[in-house]
Amino acid sequence: MSLFSMPFVDSGVDTALHVIASVVMVGTIAAAAFGFWRLHELPIQKAHSKDHHQLGLITALTWIGFVWHWVWVIAVVIAFVDGEQALRRIRDIWKGDAPSQQPAASMEKVEAVISTPKQETEHA
Repeated sequence: MSLFSMPFVDSGVDTALHVIASVVMVGTIAAAAFGFWRLHELPIQKAHSKDHHQLGLITALTWIGFVWHWVWVIAVVIAFVDGEQALRRIRDIWKGDAPSQQPAASMEKVEAVISTPKQETEHA
């Protein structure tokens, strides 16, 4: 017996430990790949949940993002940012107006029309 002997070498326990280590390693790699896939598909899932108009574009950018990662960032921005609302906000900032409250004001007008009796609206 040597001075530096290794325990479990050339035994059945050695083989079992190698099998367990291999299973743990393959499981860890599979879990990391699955997590990466779920993270990478996040823009597509968000676009589906919002019924986004640019679903095809987001899907294409997500797939291209596997090769060029900066394209995936563009897909995330398109999926998570409401383009119409952002353009309205930029327009209001450009014009120097306060943020648009048109939907709330129009709802007040609709409620006022609904609440007034029919006779008053005919005479007015």
